[in-house]
Amino acid sequence: MAFRSKKKVQPEVKVEKEKVLDVDASMQGTLAFKDPVNLRINGSFEGKLDTKGSLTIGQNARIEADIIGEDIIISGRVLGNVAASSRLSLTRSAHLEGDIRTPSLSITEGAVFKGKCQMDIREAGLKRSTISEMLMNVEDLAKYLEVDAASVLDWAQKGRIPAEKAGNGWKFERAKVDAWIASEKIK
Repeated sequence: MAFRSKKKVQPEVKVEKEKVLDVDASMQGTLAFKDPVNLRINGSFEGKLDTKGSLTIGQNARIEADIIGEDIIISGRVLGNVAASSRLSLTRSAHLEGDIRTPSLSITEGAVFKGKCQMDIREAGLKRSTISEMLMNVEDLAKYLEVDAASVLDWAQKGRIPAEKAGNGWKFERAKVDAWIASEKIK
């Protein structure tokens, strides 16, 4: 009589690797992701960030950019507007100068926030394209108004268009610009 060993066969489980991008460098430009990724920035970045998934701004990071994302945690310095479609967390070492749009906000004691905050439960259902249209820079607004960027910059500097100074540039809120257009203040 032959004995057979009975091996337990484990079902094959496919585990998708988590997509993680850890940036510890100085970068400029536009960084946009089509697929969800866990992005951690520990260096400096200047430009525009458009992320999906989670974004973590490390304690030593220095960011000068408008940020659009889903789940954002800030521990470093950020100069720019932040739109989070899911939630935004500022840790005790965070220093944020810019406006916030998010349905869920957590600010730990010790964090510094200078700007305006708009929280609306309906924000969670916004599409990314809608969020990115809410905040515009000079070039975005020039395209939107179908004028040259120099005209937009001149209007902002002279206070003829609703604008906010943000670092070395200007930021425009689409709703305010639309109201400005509707009031026929364009000269």
